[in-house]
Parts: sequence; structure tokens; C-alpha cells
Amino acid sequence: MEKIRFFDRQTLPNQSVRGAHVVRSVSGDLQLLLDAPQIDVFQHPEAKTVYPKGFSMRFFAHDGTKTATVSARYGISYDSKQIMEARDSVVIIDHRTGDTVYLCSLVWNSLEERIYSNDSIRSVNGRRVTYGDGFESDENFTNPQILHQRGTIEWNE
Repeated sequence: MEKIRFFDRQTLPNQSVRGAHVVRSVSGDLQLLLDAPQIDVFQHPEAKTVYPKGFSMRFFAHDGTKTATVSARYGISYDSKQIMEARDSVVIIDHRTGDTVYLCSLVWNSLEERIYSNDSIRSVNGRRVTYGDGFESDENFTNPQILHQRGTIEWNE
């Protein structure tokens, strides 16, 4: 009985999906593709969706071109707060500018329509590498900013 009590509603997901491929579109316009090896949905004690083996999200413009990619080794989305956190080896690729941003964690607050991080950041664009302590952007990645820049390095091949 003690082993059975260990697996209660608080520790097991209400739903679990393996090999997930999620497509989100509005009025026929592709907005987002999400791939995740596993998605777990919990209702107790707080409604949340967990991506315990990571995820990759691809964002698209109205004309169908890929605008950005976000990937991480772990993710969690809190339904009531409308906040998604990505952790562990977060990579953002802005396909319009060619920038690639590396972070430890990232927060997407859909109520505030912003994406941010307070962790150290490394941004690579061609032969330029910029370091900083924080990141902020609108949720469409149209105005990304590195906060508290510590330096930029450029190199020639």
C-alpha cells in the first residue's frame, strides 16, 4: 500500500503524450510548430504543462516564412499565469537577422507579450559575438535587446 500511495494525483500527469508534433494556425496562417519527445499535463496542485525531455518551437510570419526557432532541454508552462519557462541550453535563432542567442533560461509572459531572461547571454551574428546579463524582446522577436552588455568580440577568419 505504501508504494501505491507514492503514485497519487499530485505526482502523476493527467495526460502524457510522446513524440508530439503540434501545429497552431489562425485563419489558415501557420503560426507555430512545436516538437517535443514528451509532454505531460498536470491539473493538481496547479494546472501546468511540462516538457521534461525538451522541445523545439518554430515561429512563422503571415507569408509562411520561418521567423524564429526556440529550443531547450526542459520546459514548463503555467496555464493560470500564462507563462512558459524554458531551461537548460536554451537557443533562440532569429532567421530574419541570422542572430543565434544562447541562454540558461528564458521566460515567455504572454499576458505582457514579452520574452525575457535575467541570465548571462551569448549572442552570435556572423563574426560578431556579444555577451550580456539579460535578454528582452517582444513576443514576435521584432525588438530583441541584450541587457547589461559586457562586450562584443569580432574576429576575422
